[in-house]
Amino acid sequence: MLTHWLLATRPKTLSLSVTPLIVGGALAHAGGGGFHLIPWLAALIAALCIQAGVNLHNDAADSERGADTPDRLGPRRATAEGWLAAAQVRRGAMACFALAFLIGLYLAWIGGWPIVALGLASLAAAYAYSGGPWPIAYSPLGEVFVLLFFGLAATGGTYYLMTASLTGPALIAGFIVGLPAAAVLLVNNYRDLDSDRRAGRHTLAILLDRPAARRLYGLLLLTPLALCPMINPDPLWRWLPLLALPLALSLIQRLESQPIDSGLNPLLAQTAQYQLALGLLLVLPLLPRL
Repeated sequence: MLTHWLLATRPKTLSLSVTPLIVGGALAHAGGGGFHLIPWLAALIAALCIQAGVNLHNDAADSERGADTPDRLGPRRATAEGWLAAAQVRRGAMACFALAFLIGLYLAWIGGWPIVALGLASLAAAYAYSGGPWPIAYSPLGEVFVLLFFGLAATGGTYYLMTASLTGPALIAGFIVGLPAAAVLLVNNYRDLDSDRRAGRHTLAILLDRPAARRLYGLLLLTPLALCPMINPDPLWRWLPLLALPLALSLIQRLESQPIDSGLNPLLAQTAQYQLALGLLLVLPLLPRL
């Protein structure tokens, strides 16, 4: 039972919540704003709860809407497989959102009304991703949602929580980690394009079709590398994130050559790993200042 709950949270991509908090916290400390461990850990737990809640809610919603059919190529889903009832999974999602809300009360006390606004927007968007009459996951806006909340909001919000301010580099860093996070969702929707179309979805991958989606995937992986030098002015270290370029090129080539089958599943997790590697290479030069 515990294994089924764990699989329903999609643990291989939970690093998407961790990377922006690492980057935002490191930038705040390197900029002289300080690093406050307890608020940072609280924000990390809240972010993980929101992502887990989104994944659980999506698991139940996709099964109920008929999107998770037997011909689906993605990893097995808890509700569709009958491991857990849809009502159970929904309650699990609501529990994750409730815990994030309670932690958010503490973060609001630390960071004030901007953190309140960000927290409420994040929770509302998390529910709207799979819920309501116009779920984001069934529209072409899914990748935009990921960029905004797993990139700009998470990175900029962490920086603001540490410093009570917001800077250009913090927002650029949000794009750097948010673009490959959006690429993770794009791979997911690229793989499921045919079944999603039959289920009545209108994802960005369906809108673009596969050749253009592959080109967009490459853009989402390579653009952050061009932005990274804007974060660190030190000419010795500013190009360090380019060490991730071979991994980006390998992932792009694999998406081009991989047949549309379950072989795309590892690529999804490895794209999340690319985001984490890129984030760590971005902040590594800042470590001497920590």
